[in-house]
Amino acid sequence: MKLAVACDHRGYEAKRRLHPLLKRLGHDVEDFGCDGTSAVDYPDHAAPAAGAVADGRCDAAILMDGSGIGMSIAANKVRGVRAALAHDEVTARRAREHNHCNVLCLGTDLLSEDEIRQIVEIFLTTPYGDGRHTRRVGKLKALEEEERARPDAAVTPNLAALQAQPGQFPQMPS
Repeated sequence: MKLAVACDHRGYEAKRRLHPLLKRLGHDVEDFGCDGTSAVDYPDHAAPAAGAVADGRCDAAILMDGSGIGMSIAANKVRGVRAALAHDEVTARRAREHNHCNVLCLGTDLLSEDEIRQIVEIFLTTPYGDGRHTRRVGKLKALEEEERARPDAAVTPNLAALQAQPGQFPQMPS
C-alpha cells in the first residue's frame, strides 16, 4: 500500500518511530512533513497528505498531532477524504469497516507508542465493510457533492498561499 504520512511538531517523534514499522509491513511511504519539533501549523501538512489520498497518489494516510483533532479537521476539508480520529483498536477497525475511512488521525500526546502501532496495524489491515455501510458512505459522498454544487459554497483557500503565510488566516468570501 502507498501511504501518505504527515504530522505537526507534536507528532514528529511518533512519525519518526512509525516509519520503520510501515516499511517492515511492506508499505511505500510518502512523507509530507513536518521534519522536526519546531512549531508548525498542522493544516500545512495535513492538507497535502490528504490531497494525495483524494487524487489517488496514495491509498491511505496517517496523520499525527498532539490530540489528533486538528489533523482530522484539516483532512476532512479535502473532498474525497474520510478521516477518522482513532483512540483505540475499536475505533480504528470501525473507521475502516463502517465508514470506509481513508485517513487515520492519531493524538500522539494521548497514546503510547505500542497503542499507536496497534491502531495503525488494525487500520491498515481492516477491509471495508459492505451492505448498510456502503449505502451510508454513498450518502456521505452525495452530501459532499451537494455541498460542492451549491452556488454559495465558500471558496477553498489556496494551500500554497496558506503555506507562504504560516499562521495567517486566508480571506474568505463574505
